[in-house]
Amino acid sequence: MLYIIGLGLGNEKDITLRGLEAVQKCDHVYMEAYTSLLSFGLSTGGLSTLEKLYGKPIIIADREMVEEKADDILLPALTSDVAFLVVGDPFGATTHTDLVVRAKTLGIDVEVVHNASVMNAVGVCGLQLYRYGETVSIPFFTDTWRPDSFYERIKKNRDLGLHTLCLLDIKVKEPSLESLSRGKKNYEPPRYMTINTAIEQLLEIEQNRGESAYDEDTSCVGFARLGSADQMIVAGTMRQLLAVDFGTPLHCLVIVGDTHPLEDEMLDLYKLERDSLDKKDNRSA
Repeated sequence: MLYIIGLGLGNEKDITLRGLEAVQKCDHVYMEAYTSLLSFGLSTGGLSTLEKLYGKPIIIADREMVEEKADDILLPALTSDVAFLVVGDPFGATTHTDLVVRAKTLGIDVEVVHNASVMNAVGVCGLQLYRYGETVSIPFFTDTWRPDSFYERIKKNRDLGLHTLCLLDIKVKEPSLESLSRGKKNYEPPRYMTINTAIEQLLEIEQNRGESAYDEDTSCVGFARLGSADQMIVAGTMRQLLAVDFGTPLHCLVIVGDTHPLEDEMLDLYKLERDSLDKKDNRSA
């Protein structure tokens, strides 16, 4: 049996009771560590915290292992119980859908244990989930690669009056181009896109396009460490959010569409104070 288990968004205690029971009866436990991360991280003692609560040793599964060596995870599930742990909900990334397909092809039984994910937790700001359009992912720009294909999806959502959830790029265990050209992989340090970088890139695309799907006065909501005890939620214009330090990852951004009065009331709870913005503007002048 292969158990694919969502861990939620905050810390080790966000696992469901059903998920915990499944982990504790498994012979092998893997944890996916490249599409998201728990708020306390795995490189700062977080892994031992998980292992202590779950009562099992955990093998970290990076992108290379999951996408290129999936049989190392799947084949043991033919004769024993294997757990694959995912931050958020198991189907928040297409990689995990592929894992299910591979398992079923091999004749492996699969049980999924769901949990909270960014896709529903963004509802905390008051924007109603059924008023969201297609979600987009924003990748890091490079000197030679500045993709903007997601702009059309944002524009479509905006034309329909829908909100847009923007998932921001994560670079974990990414090989450098130089090392690939030499035939030996050397990995870049982890990078997590900030809300500020995402907005800068979005505004650059809007300027280059010469269109008006959004601009620096468009209302947005920035989220940092969503679901954790120190989560940060700030509503304001793109220009205003550029001045905010959202702190440590993970970050995501919502571009606000047409709003209902009740949504406006909730957003008001998270709006920046005008006085504090004026002080920041004066300090930076």
